[in-house]
Amino acid sequence: MKKIALYLILILSLSALPGWGQPSSYHNGELLVDGKPFTLLAGELHNSTTGSVAGQRDVWARMKANRLNTVIAAMSWELVEPEENHFDFTVLDAMIDGAGEQGLKLVVLWFGSWKNGVSTYVPAWVKKDGKRFPRAAFKGGSPAPYLSALGKNTMQADAKAFARMMAHIRDYDKDGTVILVQVENEMGTLDMMSTYMGGENRSRRDYSPAADKAFKGKVPDALTAYLKAHERELHPAVLSAWERSGKRSSGTWEEVFGQGDLSLGESWQDTYPGLTEELFNAWNYATYVEHIAAAGKKEYNLPMFVNAWLKQESGQEPGKYPSGGAQAHLFDIWRAAAPSIDIYAVDIYATRIYDWICSTFSSFGNPLFIPETTSTPDGASRAFYTFGRYQPLCYAPFGIDGGGVTLSADPDDPSFRLAYTLLESHMDEIRGGNTIGLLLDPANGRNTDSAVLGKYRFSLRPNRLDLFAATAGVSATGPSGTSSQTATGVLVLQKGEDEFLVLGGVGSGSLSVSLAREDTGKTVDILSVDEIRTDTDGSSYLHRLNGDETSMGVALFRTGTAKAFLVKLYQY
Repeated sequence: MKKIALYLILILSLSALPGWGQPSSYHNGELLVDGKPFTLLAGELHNSTTGSVAGQRDVWARMKANRLNTVIAAMSWELVEPEENHFDFTVLDAMIDGAGEQGLKLVVLWFGSWKNGVSTYVPAWVKKDGKRFPRAAFKGGSPAPYLSALGKNTMQADAKAFARMMAHIRDYDKDGTVILVQVENEMGTLDMMSTYMGGENRSRRDYSPAADKAFKGKVPDALTAYLKAHERELHPAVLSAWERSGKRSSGTWEEVFGQGDLSLGESWQDTYPGLTEELFNAWNYATYVEHIAAAGKKEYNLPMFVNAWLKQESGQEPGKYPSGGAQAHLFDIWRAAAPSIDIYAVDIYATRIYDWICSTFSSFGNPLFIPETTSTPDGASRAFYTFGRYQPLCYAPFGIDGGGVTLSADPDDPSFRLAYTLLESHMDEIRGGNTIGLLLDPANGRNTDSAVLGKYRFSLRPNRLDLFAATAGVSATGPSGTSSQTATGVLVLQKGEDEFLVLGGVGSGSLSVSLAREDTGKTVDILSVDEIRTDTDGSSYLHRLNGDETSMGVALFRTGTAKAFLVKLYQY
């Protein structure tokens, strides 16, 4: 009897631990799946791919063949609850089954109240009842094409549907296929006419009567208490606005944070026009999302994240991008209002400012998580670079299944299969390892790159063989549209003082090495270079390279290929 009692106590104690009874957990930047660290080599399907059971049948095997370990796919409120209080999880079950049968993990995107700022995925019974489910308003009072974050009925209805979905996943997904859930998608007030047609920006915040009243009302005590408790860690934009108003602990939004300055500074990355309105919006959206996420986690405590449509140079003002979403300068507001959200993800299509985005979203205690990026060969190249430099939790091209209206992958392009095959084979070493990333990106003016690792400097330059070919008028074109202009990404991992693993390619490039310090009086040279190849039975073997194959650097990448090398160096 005592043994049984002790056993029950042990089970109850374990059940109280984070992650017990669920396939995944997140803590302090680490994602665990089935109790082990996990990195998502993922791809996001087009929005409507999972719009029916039949329409998604062939996609899962194709994703497995592309060497993904995770698929990111949408589940919408309109399909889950087509009639109020009548729930249908048929399509969701097909997603779980399809991914699970291929040994893939699944990230469910909850397209509830908002997707890309607007409210097109809500059920018809929500769309048609504007009195019960109020819309936000543009400045001037005209209704916006999206729901207001201040609509309590909407928040409660969304949370109910989401909680029912999470409970269903808990009960149906016995194999632990679903490991993460995104709550809503790229939310925030948005004026499409201003964003794309250059019109007046009418959406710095929600201007509905309820929002106007709240904006003139008191800043919630929970927010000012958070600011005081975390003053040393606040984003400079938030801290500066609060300091200019005397670090007030109470008052209206403009009394606590000042009137939103609409002037643009010399550096758009460090300028925050309309910040007070954006902070107000962020609090309302985050409060709304917290209600939904908390209800879902109560049913099934999977890690949850939100994503952001990024502020950019061409759209610096909130409202030109969704105002109130989880931008990096708004993390503090989101953390104060939505503690149930674990990760703030970023969608990256603006590759010209790729490093600024990655650095910004891997700061302030947030891990880099990219659920959407380009599905081109360039995107596959950047995977090597991104894992080498930033070690993200997730990297996922959007439209990986192809066949979409826009931002769609070429189904015949092998680039991600090539890149993910190598990254998957070495991910246990890469994760937490001493790595650097290098990138050639001719389209964005990045024609050389270098970085120091240990006592060596690694430099990536165009492949001279391709330069010679171009001089001779021969185009170095690879499969599925890759060419000498395709980006080239390289990851270098230090295995020992003079031993390195090199992964990379898709575009063309030559990797060379020199001493990081020039005052040693020594010269570095190659001791050996072995290409890591795969045999017909799937096993790997080392193939020694020398002579012509190493005369132009420690590693040579040809257009349309991806390779792995084990490199040993010495000095004399």
